[in-house]
Amino acid sequence: MMPAGDVAGPDDETGPPAPYVPAAESPAEATFKAVAAGIMFGILFGAANAYLGLRAGLTISTSIPVAVMTVALFRALRAGGVRSSILEANLSQTVGSASSSVASGVIFTLPALFLWGFDTNLLQITILAMSGGFLGILFMIPLRPFLIVREHDNLPYPEGTACAEVLKAAETGGSRARNVFLGLGVGALMKGITGWVRAVPDDLEVNIPFLKKGQLGSDVSAALFGVGYILGPKIATIMVGGGLLSWLVIIPVIAYWGEGLASPLYPETQLLIRDMEPSLIWTRYVRYIGAGAVATGGLITLIRSIPTMIESFRIGAAQIRDRIASGTVAKVLRTENDLSLRVVGIGAGIIFLALTLVPQAFSSIDFTVGRAVAAFLVVLF
Repeated sequence: MMPAGDVAGPDDETGPPAPYVPAAESPAEATFKAVAAGIMFGILFGAANAYLGLRAGLTISTSIPVAVMTVALFRALRAGGVRSSILEANLSQTVGSASSSVASGVIFTLPALFLWGFDTNLLQITILAMSGGFLGILFMIPLRPFLIVREHDNLPYPEGTACAEVLKAAETGGSRARNVFLGLGVGALMKGITGWVRAVPDDLEVNIPFLKKGQLGSDVSAALFGVGYILGPKIATIMVGGGLLSWLVIIPVIAYWGEGLASPLYPETQLLIRDMEPSLIWTRYVRYIGAGAVATGGLITLIRSIPTMIESFRIGAAQIRDRIASGTVAKVLRTENDLSLRVVGIGAGIIFLALTLVPQAFSSIDFTVGRAVAAFLVVLF
């Protein structure tokens, strides 16, 4: 996702790239149609990404398809006499693609509540998702100068660069929306063949005779094909490897080990392991291993990010001190006009208070101090 208002141009050998739209110019950007289009695409792609995440266990970044769809929409509006700028298109794709981040945050964290047996509801999920979304926006503000400007030569941001190229191509007359609509058509055709006509089975399972409860299966889905294509062979190979490890190694090991057990093994409370189907063993035991792997990966990423976050806040605080010491308000370029750390702190404080004082946010915690601790951990991590 590119920062709104900073569609990069050609690289500058001595520093970050010059903006495609010069900082001295101020074309239309945060307009109603840009925000409305972003919300519309955000709902569409956010729902699709949440579905993919719950089904396939991973999500994709939707910045590029949202950018292409935004270009197609604004070009159609331009044919009707409604003009738009490249910054409006950039803002629209930024708003639209942010929904994928929120969807990922929800489907990869809140299912832990169900695994732990908590009874959650739509209101609680909505409150937590909105809080996480606002916190993500707020804490990205002090990180932008460090991660995007100073580290430009070390962090190429290939997807953000691709989005910029899509928007610039549209500005100069190029067209890439055709491939997106072609993909939609092929996906619909494939879904019709496998789901409605059933000329090709969409679900196939084969038992491995020499492995106790070993099983291989396939799920023919246009959505999964699309995910694999977007992620590329490296990530797709890791996913296939994880599936093979689960179904050909871990499940048979559990089956062999649990063959002689005379009582159910927690969290299963009724069936013995020898009486379970492979899919039930996966549901009762293997998926918790996957959840632990996801949690461990998140902790490792957080630990690696701590030095970057500290450096970013240090730079932001130094800039504030310099402005106070100079006693003057320097004119800030349009492309560098970030919200201040004061706004970030106040916003985080408001979210902390909301999570603490609204009982529905943490419905399983009955006392205010407990909700305050939970809210502090949410804001911190």
